[in-house]
Amino acid sequence: MTQRALDSSGEQTPGPSRPAMIDAGAELDPVHPMDLPPSAHDATGLTTAEVAERVARGEVNDVPVRSSRSVTEIVRANVFTRFNLIIGVLWVIMLFVAPIQDSLFGFVIVANTGIGIIQEWRAKKTLDSLAVIGEAKPTVRRDGKAAEISTHEIVLGDVVELGPGDKVVVDGTVAEADSLEVDESLLTGEADPVLKKPGDPVMSGSFVVAGGGAFTATKVGREAYAAQLAEEASRFTLVHSELRSGISTILKYVTWMMVPTAIGLIISQLVVKDNNFKDSVARTVGGIVPMIPEGLVLLTSVAFAIGVVRLGRKQCLVQELPAIEGLARVDVVCLDKTGTLTEGGMDITEVRPLNGSDEAYVHQVLRSLGSSDPRPNASLQAIIDAYPAGEKSDKGAEAAWSVTDAMPFSSARKYSGAAFTETDGTSSAWLLGAPDVLLPDGDPTLDEIEHLNQQGLRVLLLARVPSGELDAPDAAEGDVPTALVVLEQRLRPDAAETLKYFAQQNVATKVISGDNAVSVGAVAGKLGLAGAENTLDARKMPTDPDDMATAMEQNAVFGRVTPQQKRDMVAALQSRGHTVAMTGDGVNDVLALKDADIGVSMGSGSEATRAVAQIVLLNNSFATLPSVVAEGRRVIGNITRVATLFLTKTVYSVLLAILVVCTQVEYPFLPRHLTLLSTLTIGVPAFFLALAPNKERAQPHFVRRVMRYAIPSGVIAATATFTTYLVARHHYSGPGALEAETSAATLTLFLVSMWVLAIIARPYTWWRIGLVAAMGLGFLIVLVVPWLQDFFALKLVGTTMPWAAVGIAVAAAALLEFSWRLVGRRFGA
Repeated sequence: MTQRALDSSGEQTPGPSRPAMIDAGAELDPVHPMDLPPSAHDATGLTTAEVAERVARGEVNDVPVRSSRSVTEIVRANVFTRFNLIIGVLWVIMLFVAPIQDSLFGFVIVANTGIGIIQEWRAKKTLDSLAVIGEAKPTVRRDGKAAEISTHEIVLGDVVELGPGDKVVVDGTVAEADSLEVDESLLTGEADPVLKKPGDPVMSGSFVVAGGGAFTATKVGREAYAAQLAEEASRFTLVHSELRSGISTILKYVTWMMVPTAIGLIISQLVVKDNNFKDSVARTVGGIVPMIPEGLVLLTSVAFAIGVVRLGRKQCLVQELPAIEGLARVDVVCLDKTGTLTEGGMDITEVRPLNGSDEAYVHQVLRSLGSSDPRPNASLQAIIDAYPAGEKSDKGAEAAWSVTDAMPFSSARKYSGAAFTETDGTSSAWLLGAPDVLLPDGDPTLDEIEHLNQQGLRVLLLARVPSGELDAPDAAEGDVPTALVVLEQRLRPDAAETLKYFAQQNVATKVISGDNAVSVGAVAGKLGLAGAENTLDARKMPTDPDDMATAMEQNAVFGRVTPQQKRDMVAALQSRGHTVAMTGDGVNDVLALKDADIGVSMGSGSEATRAVAQIVLLNNSFATLPSVVAEGRRVIGNITRVATLFLTKTVYSVLLAILVVCTQVEYPFLPRHLTLLSTLTIGVPAFFLALAPNKERAQPHFVRRVMRYAIPSGVIAATATFTTYLVARHHYSGPGALEAETSAATLTLFLVSMWVLAIIARPYTWWRIGLVAAMGLGFLIVLVVPWLQDFFALKLVGTTMPWAAVGIAVAAAALLEFSWRLVGRRFGA
């Protein structure tokens, strides 16, 4: 099994298996674990029989870990909507009083609802399968062996092992602690890690930042402290996004406008006008139905769902749906170097003894340090690979040194350490970590290290310290530099292309690392990051938020950054109005990931980072991010476009109804006419436009951006259509006059709506031109094919009035162009 551990920069990288820490000599006690001291089951864990007994009693961690809504919830959410209820009632009425062609709008709603359910179900299947891949697998002891199990299989009394980066998945009591430091900030808001000792409680939702140990589960399932929070956090959700809240706001106002208008229209058509009852009902319904932008909600859900499926195929798990939208708005990406720009593994290129140290002795120290840590980080693993335990030194085989004290790496300290009793009985204590932390300013060795850092190499200092408490704040005082350990990191082959993509998309890239700033800048420079030469040591970073924001905007690379500083940096950028995405895989990234607008974690990252991130890259490929950004921009940009189509229809429908009520004339359209127009000018083209590529960064103020175009477009369309209708009422007379008037008004409304579509389809490509042309051809076919003329009750009579309708539409189109240009100049595109 592969665990995660912190390297010397404070970043998370793969480490080898952690030991089971099991004492085979311990015996099990059959008493219920809640009645035992914490250590009773610690050695070997529960037996299979005890596990089965607890499962039978229901003492199992049965909180459902869900990444998506259930099928029942999907069906309910798509079927039982406010507008489906309104349209459903109107549909039933029309089935009784009018021909089937006037009830087509009902079948369209059924089809739309079915499409929405199918698409979200596809997204659910994709998410659920990815969630299983990315699920945390805690290690528990059972029958004297350590094994990985699913979180929901943990039972009361299980002994769960912990290592750096592991999330505490249920509440419990610490049974073993080896310098165990736990971060409870996600629960308490307190950022400082808490040192845990045997007998101390640990809460679900916290995570390990240093050291290791094990705990006994005392509360599982819904009794666990963070169970409900975790369930909600991991749920696939459709809320809390500007897009969806904006659409909800629009629909709320549409409802308020629709109710009085519909009442007035009903009174006008049924009471004031002495028409055929069934025809009056049909025309009343024809006026009410188009006021409802029912397809907008559907199209938004479909676009998001298809986005999730597309990203899922690229091994990208979207844990919160608004993350797609959020990444579309991102203008700053903060990158963690290790695991993002570089691959996890490292290689030792050189060991330089200092101050006349014996090289063979240095190798023995490094070999012993490697053996002292059961959970080596990437840097220490590179040392272990170069100097494995049991290997003969230059002087022949040497007995292993015994470890008397060990201190795991901490991203806050920037070093680790160990104390030994050597083979001759003497004692020694050593620290291994960041040279610029262990050495005082002005030390001549720093100049040598600076030269190595400029080559993009990572340098660790091995220093001997006086025997004492290794984890004391002054442990590094009086240290004697003994050797430099020079490591080379492996660059990700796809990192350069990804950085280039962000530069092309005007997204600023900031590299934030716990490593030396010059070294990080050299790595970023090799990958072609613009501004990589502008580096800043975070220890010199101003603490004032405004000054920090300025420093963040002026520099591209930051080194020696502490976990709390990462969080402050994100906040500083957000204070300047930036939308910030943060990537990381280490436990030291959790706070920043949580506070960023969008948190992106690597699939191989710690359980804690995967838990708080909105997006998890299961393939661990930084190169997937451009796809995520592009998908978000496609969804948001296109929904903003097509929302204008839907709301233009709502505006002109409401205005037409008001004009009809005020002038006391028959409503010009039957439902079949507006079903045809909606299908050709909105429904079909909107579906294709919503799924088209779109690289434009999403802009804020969705409602304002949509309505500033929809309102003038709707007003112009309604005015032109009603003008044609009034002119036709004076032109035609006798039997069949109303049908001829309706046909002329329909022609004007179609042409104006087509012009709105033509504007929204810009900039033109061959398929966009083909789409607009195909919709126009469809309407032309209806006008010339006799049985379609009868079916839709559309037949142009004479030549004067049809050409007048075309002329009015042309004038309206010119007015549309003028109004859109005016709005664009006054309010921005």
